Amino acid sequence: MARFVPCHGKNACRDNGERCLTCGRESSEIARLRASIDELANLAMDYGYDNSEEFATYVARKLFKTIAHRREQQQ
Repeated sequence: MARFVPCHGKNACRDNGERCLTCGRESSEIARLRASIDELANLAMDYGYDNSEEFATYVARKLFKTIAHRREQQQ
């Protein structure tokens, strides 16, 4: 199983057109994650949530549970 390496910040990114030379993730993976985060941020903005920390905590918790469930289903 692969290990996720978090971004070190946009200013730290150096890429060769295929992957970031700092964190090692593929450019397509970085783009998909950025798009997903952007979509979640848009959702919070569209609904005017003023408790963004609670929203983010909820999303993180649900994501963790969904990943665990899907991994169980694969076995």
